[in-house]
Amino acid sequence: MKTPSRKLLTGCCVFLFWFTVWGVAAKIIGSELLLPGPFQVIRRLAELAGTAAFRLSIGFSILRMLGGIFSGVILGILLAVLTEKSRLAAALVSPVMTVVKSTPVAAFIFLALLWIGRNILPAFISFLMVLPVMWANISAGIAGIDPSLLELARVYRFSRRKTLRLIIFPSVFPHFRAALCSVLGLGWKAGVAAEVLTVPARSVGKMIYESKLYLETTDLFAWTLTIILLSLVFEKLLLQLIRRIGREERRDDA
Repeated sequence: MKTPSRKLLTGCCVFLFWFTVWGVAAKIIGSELLLPGPFQVIRRLAELAGTAAFRLSIGFSILRMLGGIFSGVILGILLAVLTEKSRLAAALVSPVMTVVKSTPVAAFIFLALLWIGRNILPAFISFLMVLPVMWANISAGIAGIDPSLLELARVYRFSRRKTLRLIIFPSVFPHFRAALCSVLGLGWKAGVAAEVLTVPARSVGKMIYESKLYLETTDLFAWTLTIILLSLVFEKLLLQLIRRIGREERRDDA
Protein backbone atom coordinates (compact mmCIF):
# COMPACT_ATOMS: atom_id res chain seq x y z
CA MET A 1 0.00 0.00 0.00
CA LYS A 2 1.42 3.38 -1.04
CA THR A 3 2.01 6.00 1.61
CA PRO A 4 0.62 9.52 0.98
CA SER A 5 4.15 10.91 0.40
CA ARG A 6 4.94 8.19 -2.14
CA LYS A 7 1.64 8.78 -3.94
CA LEU A 8 2.41 12.50 -4.07
CA LEU A 9 5.88 11.84 -5.45
CA THR A 10 4.49 9.48 -8.09
CA GLY A 11 1.87 12.05 -9.08
CA CYS A 12 4.51 14.78 -9.40
CA CYS A 13 6.72 12.55 -11.57
CA VAL A 14 3.80 11.70 -13.86
CA PHE A 15 2.87 15.39 -14.12
CA LEU A 16 6.45 16.39 -14.97
CA PHE A 17 6.68 13.65 -17.60
CA TRP A 18 3.59 14.80 -19.49
CA PHE A 19 4.47 18.47 -18.97
CA THR A 20 7.83 17.76 -20.64
CA VAL A 21 6.17 15.82 -23.47
CA TRP A 22 3.84 18.77 -24.08
CA GLY A 23 6.77 21.23 -24.11
CA VAL A 24 8.85 19.09 -26.48
CA ALA A 25 5.87 18.59 -28.83
CA ALA A 26 5.27 22.36 -28.91
CA LYS A 27 8.96 22.95 -29.73
CA ILE A 28 8.91 20.38 -32.54
CA ILE A 29 5.73 21.82 -34.10
CA GLY A 30 7.05 25.36 -33.67
CA SER A 31 3.71 27.09 -34.11
CA GLU A 32 1.76 28.69 -31.27
CA LEU A 33 -1.33 28.61 -33.49
CA LEU A 34 -1.24 24.80 -33.63
CA LEU A 35 0.17 23.95 -30.20
CA PRO A 36 1.24 26.58 -27.66
CA GLY A 37 3.82 25.58 -25.08
CA PRO A 38 2.87 24.88 -21.44
CA PHE A 39 4.56 28.01 -20.09
CA GLN A 40 2.74 30.17 -22.62
CA VAL A 41 -0.59 28.65 -21.57
CA ILE A 42 0.13 29.06 -17.85
CA ARG A 43 1.21 32.67 -18.38
CA ARG A 44 -1.95 33.40 -20.36
CA LEU A 45 -4.10 31.71 -17.72
CA ALA A 46 -2.54 33.94 -15.06
CA GLU A 47 -3.36 37.00 -17.20
CA LEU A 48 -6.96 35.89 -17.71
CA ALA A 49 -7.39 35.12 -13.99
CA GLY A 50 -6.82 38.79 -13.21
CA THR A 51 -9.79 39.95 -15.30
CA ALA A 52 -13.38 40.44 -14.18
CA ALA A 53 -14.66 38.58 -17.26
CA PHE A 54 -12.75 35.47 -16.19
CA ARG A 55 -14.16 35.50 -12.66
CA LEU A 56 -17.71 36.12 -13.86
CA SER A 57 -17.50 33.34 -16.46
CA ILE A 58 -16.13 30.88 -13.90
CA GLY A 59 -18.69 31.88 -11.27
CA PHE A 60 -21.74 31.57 -13.52
CA SER A 61 -20.54 28.28 -15.02
CA ILE A 62 -19.96 26.79 -11.55
CA LEU A 63 -23.46 27.84 -10.46
CA ARG A 64 -25.00 26.26 -13.57
CA MET A 65 -23.12 22.97 -13.28
CA LEU A 66 -23.51 22.52 -9.54
CA GLY A 67 -27.20 23.42 -9.74
CA GLY A 68 -27.75 20.78 -12.42
CA ILE A 69 -25.64 18.15 -10.66
CA PHE A 70 -27.26 18.75 -7.28
CA SER A 71 -30.77 18.56 -8.79
CA GLY A 72 -29.90 15.32 -10.59
CA VAL A 73 -28.52 13.77 -7.40
CA ILE A 74 -31.59 14.64 -5.33
CA LEU A 75 -34.14 13.52 -7.92
CA GLY A 76 -32.11 10.38 -8.69
CA ILE A 77 -32.23 9.36 -5.02
CA LEU A 78 -35.95 10.07 -4.73
CA LEU A 79 -36.76 8.15 -7.92
CA ALA A 80 -34.62 5.21 -6.79
CA VAL A 81 -36.56 4.98 -3.52
CA LEU A 82 -39.86 5.25 -5.40
CA THR A 83 -39.03 2.66 -8.07
CA GLU A 84 -37.74 0.17 -5.50
CA LYS A 85 -41.03 0.44 -3.60
CA SER A 86 -43.38 0.42 -6.59
CA ARG A 87 -43.25 -1.90 -9.59
CA LEU A 88 -45.48 0.44 -11.54
CA ALA A 89 -43.10 3.34 -10.93
CA ALA A 90 -40.16 1.16 -11.97
CA ALA A 91 -41.95 0.16 -15.19
CA LEU A 92 -42.63 3.82 -16.01
CA VAL A 93 -39.24 5.26 -15.05
CA SER A 94 -36.87 2.59 -16.42
CA PRO A 95 -37.53 3.27 -20.15
CA VAL A 96 -37.03 7.00 -19.61
CA MET A 97 -33.67 6.42 -17.96
CA THR A 98 -32.63 4.09 -20.76
CA VAL A 99 -33.48 6.75 -23.35
CA VAL A 100 -31.56 9.43 -21.44
CA LYS A 101 -28.47 7.20 -21.12
CA SER A 102 -28.57 6.15 -24.77
CA THR A 103 -29.17 9.52 -26.43
CA PRO A 104 -26.06 11.57 -27.39
CA VAL A 105 -25.53 14.74 -25.36
CA ALA A 106 -25.51 16.91 -28.50
CA ALA A 107 -28.97 15.65 -29.49
CA PHE A 108 -30.38 16.61 -26.09
CA ILE A 109 -28.75 20.03 -26.33
CA PHE A 110 -30.30 20.88 -29.68
CA LEU A 111 -33.69 19.46 -28.72
CA ALA A 112 -33.80 21.23 -25.36
CA LEU A 113 -32.72 24.50 -26.98
CA LEU A 114 -36.17 24.62 -28.62
CA TRP A 115 -37.87 24.89 -25.23
CA ILE A 116 -35.27 26.10 -22.71
CA GLY A 117 -33.31 29.34 -22.66
CA ARG A 118 -29.60 29.06 -23.40
CA ASN A 119 -28.64 30.43 -19.99
CA ILE A 120 -30.46 27.59 -18.20
CA LEU A 121 -29.76 24.83 -20.73
CA PRO A 122 -26.27 23.83 -19.45
CA ALA A 123 -27.69 23.21 -15.97
CA PHE A 124 -30.49 21.11 -17.50
CA ILE A 125 -27.99 19.03 -19.51
CA SER A 126 -25.87 18.43 -16.39
CA PHE A 127 -29.04 17.37 -14.59
CA LEU A 128 -29.96 14.93 -17.38
CA MET A 129 -26.54 13.30 -17.43
CA VAL A 130 -26.44 12.88 -13.65
CA LEU A 131 -29.99 11.62 -13.11
CA PRO A 132 -29.82 8.09 -14.64
CA VAL A 133 -26.41 7.31 -13.13
CA MET A 134 -27.52 8.30 -9.64
CA TRP A 135 -30.86 6.49 -10.02
CA ALA A 136 -29.21 3.26 -11.20
CA ASN A 137 -26.59 3.22 -8.43
CA ILE A 138 -28.97 4.04 -5.59
CA SER A 139 -31.46 1.48 -6.92
CA ALA A 140 -28.70 -1.16 -6.91
CA GLY A 141 -27.77 -0.19 -3.36
CA ILE A 142 -31.34 -0.46 -2.10
CA ALA A 143 -31.89 -3.75 -3.92
CA GLY A 144 -28.69 -5.12 -2.35
CA ILE A 145 -29.80 -4.60 1.25
CA ASP A 146 -29.76 -7.93 3.09
CA PRO A 147 -33.41 -8.89 3.83
CA SER A 148 -32.31 -10.80 6.94
CA LEU A 149 -30.96 -7.55 8.43
CA LEU A 150 -34.27 -5.81 7.79
CA GLU A 151 -36.08 -8.75 9.39
CA LEU A 152 -33.75 -8.50 12.36
CA ALA A 153 -34.57 -4.80 12.68
CA ARG A 154 -38.30 -5.62 12.73
CA VAL A 155 -37.84 -8.36 15.32
CA TYR A 156 -35.93 -6.04 17.65
CA ARG A 157 -38.31 -3.18 16.87
CA PHE A 158 -35.73 -0.75 15.58
CA SER A 159 -37.04 2.75 14.95
CA ARG A 160 -37.04 3.96 11.35
CA ARG A 161 -34.13 6.25 12.14
CA LYS A 162 -32.09 3.43 13.66
CA THR A 163 -32.88 1.09 10.75
CA LEU A 164 -31.83 3.80 8.30
CA ARG A 165 -28.59 4.56 10.14
CA LEU A 166 -27.48 1.00 10.96
CA ILE A 167 -28.75 -1.02 7.97
CA ILE A 168 -29.90 1.01 4.99
CA PHE A 169 -27.27 3.76 4.98
CA PRO A 170 -24.21 1.41 5.22
CA SER A 171 -25.62 -0.69 2.36
CA VAL A 172 -26.45 2.20 0.06
CA PHE A 173 -23.59 4.59 0.87
CA PRO A 174 -20.87 2.78 -1.21
CA HIS A 175 -23.16 2.96 -4.26
CA PHE A 176 -23.92 6.61 -3.55
CA ARG A 177 -20.20 7.39 -3.20
CA ALA A 178 -19.33 5.67 -6.49
CA ALA A 179 -22.15 7.44 -8.30
CA LEU A 180 -21.24 10.84 -6.87
CA CYS A 181 -17.59 10.52 -7.94
CA SER A 182 -18.75 9.57 -11.43
CA VAL A 183 -21.49 12.15 -11.93
CA LEU A 184 -19.38 15.12 -10.84
CA GLY A 185 -17.05 14.79 -13.83
CA LEU A 186 -19.84 13.69 -16.15
CA GLY A 187 -22.14 16.56 -15.24
CA TRP A 188 -19.31 19.09 -15.45
CA LYS A 189 -18.17 17.96 -18.93
CA ALA A 190 -21.72 17.75 -20.29
CA GLY A 191 -22.53 21.22 -18.95
CA VAL A 192 -19.45 22.77 -20.52
CA ALA A 193 -20.25 21.05 -23.83
CA ALA A 194 -23.72 22.58 -23.67
CA GLU A 195 -22.19 26.00 -23.01
CA VAL A 196 -19.88 25.65 -26.02
CA LEU A 197 -22.79 24.76 -28.31
CA THR A 198 -25.30 27.29 -26.98
CA VAL A 199 -22.88 30.12 -26.02
CA PRO A 200 -24.76 31.56 -23.00
CA ALA A 201 -23.64 34.90 -21.62
CA ARG A 202 -20.93 34.82 -18.94
CA SER A 203 -19.80 31.22 -19.33
CA VAL A 204 -16.62 29.23 -19.79
CA GLY A 205 -18.16 27.60 -22.86
CA LYS A 206 -18.65 31.00 -24.50
CA MET A 207 -15.00 31.88 -23.92
CA ILE A 208 -13.89 28.53 -25.37
CA TYR A 209 -16.10 29.04 -28.42
CA GLU A 210 -14.78 32.55 -29.03
CA SER A 211 -11.17 31.39 -28.60
CA LYS A 212 -11.73 28.72 -31.24
CA LEU A 213 -13.60 31.13 -33.54
CA TYR A 214 -10.82 33.74 -33.50
CA LEU A 215 -8.02 31.11 -33.58
CA GLU A 216 -6.70 32.18 -30.19
CA THR A 217 -5.19 28.78 -29.47
CA THR A 218 -3.33 29.85 -26.33
CA ASP A 219 -6.58 31.19 -24.85
CA LEU A 220 -8.33 27.96 -25.87
CA PHE A 221 -5.74 25.90 -24.00
CA ALA A 222 -5.89 28.26 -21.00
CA TRP A 223 -9.66 27.92 -20.70
CA THR A 224 -9.44 24.16 -21.17
CA LEU A 225 -6.83 24.00 -18.40
CA THR A 226 -9.19 26.04 -16.22
CA ILE A 227 -11.95 23.46 -16.72
CA ILE A 228 -9.58 20.61 -15.82
CA LEU A 229 -8.35 22.37 -12.68
CA LEU A 230 -11.88 23.20 -11.53
CA SER A 231 -12.98 19.62 -12.09
CA LEU A 232 -10.02 18.32 -10.07
CA VAL A 233 -10.66 20.77 -7.23
CA PHE A 234 -14.33 19.85 -6.94
CA GLU A 235 -13.50 16.14 -7.14
CA LYS A 236 -10.94 16.43 -4.32
CA LEU A 237 -13.36 18.43 -2.17
CA LEU A 238 -16.08 15.88 -2.81
CA LEU A 239 -13.82 12.96 -1.89
CA GLN A 240 -12.82 14.72 1.33
CA LEU A 241 -16.48 15.27 2.18
CA ILE A 242 -17.34 11.63 1.47
CA ARG A 243 -14.46 10.38 3.62
CA ARG A 244 -15.55 12.66 6.44
CA ILE A 245 -19.13 11.37 6.27
CA GLY A 246 -17.86 7.78 6.27
CA ARG A 247 -15.64 8.41 9.31
CA GLU A 248 -18.49 10.04 11.22
CA GLU A 249 -20.76 7.09 10.47
CA ARG A 250 -18.17 4.60 11.68
CA ARG A 251 -17.63 6.70 14.81
CA ASP A 252 -21.38 6.75 15.50
CA ASP A 253 -21.64 2.99 15.02
CA ALA A 254 -18.76 2.45 17.43
